[in-house]
Amino acid sequence: MFSEELEKIDWEETTKAIYSKTENDVLRALGKEHCDVDDFMALVSPAASKYLEPMAQLSKKYTEERFGKTISMFIPLYITNSCTNSCVYCGFHISNPMARTILTEEEIVNEYKAIKKLAPFENLLLVTGENPAKAGVPYIARALDLAKPYFSNLKIEVMPLKTEEYAELKEHGLNGVICFQETYNKAHYNIYHPRGMKSKFEWRVNGFDRMGQAGVHSIGMGVLIGLEKEWRTDITMMAYHLRYLQKHYWKTKYSVNFPRMRPAENEGFQPNVIMSDRELAQVTFAMRIFDHDVDISYSTREPAYIRDHMAALGVTTMSAESKTEPGGYYTYPQALEQFHISDDRTAVEVNAALKHIGREPVWKDWDASFDLFGSK
Repeated sequence: MFSEELEKIDWEETTKAIYSKTENDVLRALGKEHCDVDDFMALVSPAASKYLEPMAQLSKKYTEERFGKTISMFIPLYITNSCTNSCVYCGFHISNPMARTILTEEEIVNEYKAIKKLAPFENLLLVTGENPAKAGVPYIARALDLAKPYFSNLKIEVMPLKTEEYAELKEHGLNGVICFQETYNKAHYNIYHPRGMKSKFEWRVNGFDRMGQAGVHSIGMGVLIGLEKEWRTDITMMAYHLRYLQKHYWKTKYSVNFPRMRPAENEGFQPNVIMSDRELAQVTFAMRIFDHDVDISYSTREPAYIRDHMAALGVTTMSAESKTEPGGYYTYPQALEQFHISDDRTAVEVNAALKHIGREPVWKDWDASFDLFGSK
């Protein structure tokens, strides 16, 4: 399990290693065909900030060699905001006074139909809070069953499950799982996750092993930028994790995300660091140079100008016209959001913007190059 490997990697020593990197270390990493985690540390270090342009060009080169000019499009659907966790930064925090919703089967289907009217989405991400008693595996399985007539590719972002539960959901059409570790800093983890199942660090970080053991086709991972001041260290830990997973579950595809914190509904928690646009670009380029094949995803948390710019330089997957409230597409359009989005363009507008910069939006399948708006 990765928790055992993580015990061997010291947070403070890793931070020191990153900040000790020199321009020569950066140039050496840029000159290598295949980078290791030590090279990744150089590429995310302050020393690399002078080299954004060559990093961008190298990132673009590797991206186009592997993915062409396609951008896979998906849409998230929150089917419940009921949650038993106490994450201090989240709008679904159990103590947050807000209406709790668990969509009925009829409401879920209505949401599916409403999404299909926005754009020819085939890639759906089902999202829940963590309330296994009221919205557990049977509820998620049913939502997957109901989705199959409308969408060809189904992923979930839910609480970490057992290996056999992931395997069960595969029987209901599950293709992929996304789970954010939030932070790999075990010493601080419970500051942000004081109660609930999410407070169990090892259970969450080892969830990716359980996905791999179940043979999940696609695994998405990420850290929440803003929890830890040293975001470079957190993302380096994710790079270690990615390499571990690729070694042990080599048939699985992987994606990464670097969500920057936005105000949550409770608005009590202030980010410990604000990642700049340049820093987001740097870590995106670094990840692409580190791993040519990993899928890099930007959500509508990011503003339109960032998403459009990075779509040509390293990003390969994007959401569009997202709602982060349960039933937000049809049933409860005015419900409280988990977090605020920054890119509020319609899916059609995002499609046009991507085409304008020479990208090909892919609507049919996360693993196929197909454009249902007309071109292939």
